[in-house]
Amino acid sequence: MKKILKSNQLSVTPFRKEVLSIIYNHKEAVPLSVFEQELKNYNRITLYRTLKVFLEKKIIHEIAMSGQDTHYAICKEDCSTIKHEHQHLHFKCKKCKTITCVSLTKFPKIELPLYQIDQLELQATGLCNSCQS
Repeated sequence: MKKILKSNQLSVTPFRKEVLSIIYNHKEAVPLSVFEQELKNYNRITLYRTLKVFLEKKIIHEIAMSGQDTHYAICKEDCSTIKHEHQHLHFKCKKCKTITCVSLTKFPKIELPLYQIDQLELQATGLCNSCQS
């Protein structure tokens, strides 16, 4: 956790380390409610500011799906403030409600005349592997 914070010119604080450890300890994207449950002593404003800084530094990315709390997932190591790309889709399981980032071998390229696309988000819903069993 220290390495990530230092490489992004952020102070290494116990709270920032704790927030990062929550994200790393979950396989799927983490909803805001999980941070609130798992943080021992926290101030809501400090949590929001910390998440905002992590978003600005491209340490994490935000996933907003219809009917869900905002979720947060860790960015890939090659993601930076210069090249912030997420070539994956966000999958929501209809049964267990988890949201995961799923890598795609081929990400669709969409071109719209008269528009410049800076970011493209793909979302899908269905049943995850665990819930299909």
